[in-house]
Amino acid sequence: RRLAQLLRARQVACVDVVEAYVERIKEVNPLINAVVKDRFEEALQEARQVDKLLSEAPADDCLEEKFPLLGVPITVKEAFSLYGMPNTSGLVNRRNVIATSDATVVSRLKQAGAIPLGVTNCSELCMWYESSNKVYGRTNNPYDLQRIVGGSSGGEGSVLAAACSVIGVGSDIGGSIRMPAFFNGVFGHKPTTGVVPNDGQFPNAHGMQTSYLCTGPMCRYAEDLEPVLRVMAGPGVSKLKLNEKVSLEKIKFHCMDHDGGSIFVSPVDKEILQVQKKVVEHLESDLGVQVQHVTIHKMKYSFQIWSAMMSSKDSDGQEAQRFTDLLGDHGKPVWPLWELMKWLVGMSSHTLPAIALGLTEKLVNLNVSGKAKLVSMGKSLQEEMEALLGPDGVLLYPSHPTIAPKHHSPIFMPFNFAYTAIFNVLGLPVTQCPLGLGSEGLPLGIQLVAAAYNDHLTLAVARYLEKAFGGWVLPGEV
Repeated sequence: RRLAQLLRARQVACVDVVEAYVERIKEVNPLINAVVKDRFEEALQEARQVDKLLSEAPADDCLEEKFPLLGVPITVKEAFSLYGMPNTSGLVNRRNVIATSDATVVSRLKQAGAIPLGVTNCSELCMWYESSNKVYGRTNNPYDLQRIVGGSSGGEGSVLAAACSVIGVGSDIGGSIRMPAFFNGVFGHKPTTGVVPNDGQFPNAHGMQTSYLCTGPMCRYAEDLEPVLRVMAGPGVSKLKLNEKVSLEKIKFHCMDHDGGSIFVSPVDKEILQVQKKVVEHLESDLGVQVQHVTIHKMKYSFQIWSAMMSSKDSDGQEAQRFTDLLGDHGKPVWPLWELMKWLVGMSSHTLPAIALGLTEKLVNLNVSGKAKLVSMGKSLQEEMEALLGPDGVLLYPSHPTIAPKHHSPIFMPFNFAYTAIFNVLGLPVTQCPLGLGSEGLPLGIQLVAAAYNDHLTLAVARYLEKAFGGWVLPGEV
């Protein structure tokens, strides 16, 4: 927002801004491997056009209305189509796929004046929380190169944290915006389901999964989430109450420290619990509100509920696309057991998490009656959440049970993403908000959850907490 103001006021030249970000990417990308394909020449050409437009525009021209993001550099998750850029989603047999058009949200951001610098890494087929694949390799965390960046929008989390971009385009079906935002200490917003279009990404959702996949903004600064969300949502923005003034003192705050102790998920780290306690204390002392501690028993089954709902049929009886079919990408479906044998001797073109997901998919579909019970539990949890939050409630909940783990370690605790995933199947808006760095110099954070279409509440609380806790911290500054 600030950068767009400076550009419109001609206090900085767009070419200088884009050059500064290009230089920054060249400087740190060899370490973090976040940008997997750049479009620097085209971006500089577009920056020159912005400078020309600004020099010729009359002073009272409504540029802010027409082009709210004029000249602002952005990056895009490689799973989204960005004209002329690869669109593989980390799948080896798509390595020659080049996008011939823009995804809807990318097109809207470009029309608003934003300048894409390139595309960023993700996990194979966007279904794992470490961004590593056999096409581009592994992305590293700017705060500690031995740590993961999260997934699947991990390249975006890393590139933003490293100050290589201002805005990131992410997508989220189990926490793929919020986990990378948490591990990399930036802001990420999963909007209310069905508001921002998902068209133009691979893989796209089918069946019931169309109700769970969300596209949303990732930013270094809380105040940028709202203007970017407006652009991404287009006409759909009218469903959200972004013009409503939020009185923080009137919000009913609820707090839950952990999921109740699922056997599949790690216990929440002490530092995450401590910082959440600090947030509660700050809200109570500064705003004079009473934060209500709640225990929602069904949250203990978050992973099982998400898994069952993800593989359920929609109202037309359409099944979700099988992951093994996606791995084959219009070729023959992949046999996970055979791929595992190949992987053990270094012959598979797939990552171990993708093979493991293919194996578990087959197991989940065996227990039909158990699955039906879990889907019903999910629906009842949704009603419970909507009743608890109502028109003015915000829930504080950990973004993940651990701070950014070391590379490869997610394979030993594969279901820790349940802390974010549950809100996808509940359709609720969630903002992940950074809360400074912990004792090891790694980002801490919290999820802010509201009832459907109350995105304005979580965005307002994120802006407030940024001022109170400092928001994004430049890696290497401490």
